[in-house]
Amino acid sequence: MNAFHGITLHPDTAAFLARKQRMLIGGEWVEAASGETLPVMDPASGETFCRVPAGDSPDIDRAVAAARRAFESGDWPRARPVDRERLLLKLADLLEAHAQEFAELEAIDNGKPVMMARHVDVALSVDFIRYMAGWATKLDGSTMELSVPLVRDKEFFGFTRREPVGVVGAIIPWNFPLLMAVWKVAPALAAGCTMILKPAEDTPLTALRLGELAQEAGYPAGVLNVVTGLGHTAGAALASHTGIEKIAFTGSTEVGKLVGKAAMENMTRVSLELGGKSPVIVLDDVDPAVAAAGAAQAIFFNQGQVCTAGSRLYVHKSRFDAVVEHLAGIAAGMKMGPGIDPGTQIGPLVSKVQQRRVMEYVQSGYAEGARAAAGGAAGDGPGCFVKPTVLVDVREDMRVVREEIFGPVVVAQPFEDLDEIARRANDTPYGLAASIWSNDLSRVHRLIPKIKAGTVWVNCHNIIENVMPFGGFKQSGIGREAGRSALELYTEPKSVIMAL
Repeated sequence: MNAFHGITLHPDTAAFLARKQRMLIGGEWVEAASGETLPVMDPASGETFCRVPAGDSPDIDRAVAAARRAFESGDWPRARPVDRERLLLKLADLLEAHAQEFAELEAIDNGKPVMMARHVDVALSVDFIRYMAGWATKLDGSTMELSVPLVRDKEFFGFTRREPVGVVGAIIPWNFPLLMAVWKVAPALAAGCTMILKPAEDTPLTALRLGELAQEAGYPAGVLNVVTGLGHTAGAALASHTGIEKIAFTGSTEVGKLVGKAAMENMTRVSLELGGKSPVIVLDDVDPAVAAAGAAQAIFFNQGQVCTAGSRLYVHKSRFDAVVEHLAGIAAGMKMGPGIDPGTQIGPLVSKVQQRRVMEYVQSGYAEGARAAAGGAAGDGPGCFVKPTVLVDVREDMRVVREEIFGPVVVAQPFEDLDEIARRANDTPYGLAASIWSNDLSRVHRLIPKIKAGTVWVNCHNIIENVMPFGGFKQSGIGREAGRSALELYTEPKSVIMAL
């Protein structure tokens, strides 16, 4: 396969797609124990272009056993922090060298525009691995002066140390396959853990290719294992496995609750990065064209398949009509096409299932009285396209306002004052992110503490920074990824008290 939708592929991409795909377990590339495979579909055409192993419980068992061996014996537990740092830096260098290949695989597998994949997904992944590599040599503890008032005739010395939590299971979503894998893999390996990575069944390819690069970088067998399979089989087996110490999940709130319950049965450590229904709040001092451009980026980035997507747009009533008019014009002018086409601005959604889900939400909005100022329909042709959509005449009780759509659909509503908008912005079970658009910093600073969200952006949206903790309030998750906080997810503090 040297071309896709008439676009010539990088030779490395073509070579990878020509290979028979296998899973990485214990340093070996293997088929599923059952011999079964899963189709991998091109969302721009709806056609299957390759297959991957359909891993299940026996394969998860093999991978957990391999990760356990690697954690407890061999070269990995003897590796020093600087060794873990250098391996991660080597992995980052390899990923950077294969940036175009990974971008093309993401575009083909997920549907996202290849230029975005290259300059966002792959670039951020390289930077994140390098950032986390530095933390491998900076995990520290504390020494403490102990009182021990009940034992006066002895002296005591106390200190803490931070140790790797152990064997980690990671279940990642299909919207940012490579970046979400790296967000789990890099801090876990920096801390000295071993891992079983279960990519989404819709988008398994970059996880498998990352496994190849990890081997090339020199990671010992079993440190990183990649098992492909369905969520309700392989994913469920991993979440409930008694042989892991930690489960890290990114995905929907509905599935995250199931993962959390399964982990709790075994008291497995758990972190959950879940859904959102993020508000974009435009105050009355913002240029409508600037606000509309920001709102478009907030919702149409990655076809709206973003947990932090700005899917609720609140505009001061004095600017509402102008902002909606500008936003509708932006939506109508965006070029739709296959992700692999460098000119594409809006690619297909990841699957027919997701396309149907998004269009069902749009139809429910129509049935409840909403009106489309732009879009509001599926794209033409066989692919999984949905036109960028701006819905108006909506109410707070509508499903399109209450529930996460996870597509290029924004609901726009006017508001009048800060107290009103804070209440409406928080009227959701989610609390992942929000953005405020204003040049009046006094009002911005008064509004920020009122917004119940893990991240609040000001005059920007969907900006991710390695040093900043990322996660949500309420049903948007448990724990924080990125920054120093990420290392806390993959380590355990140990207290040591020594009688002298």
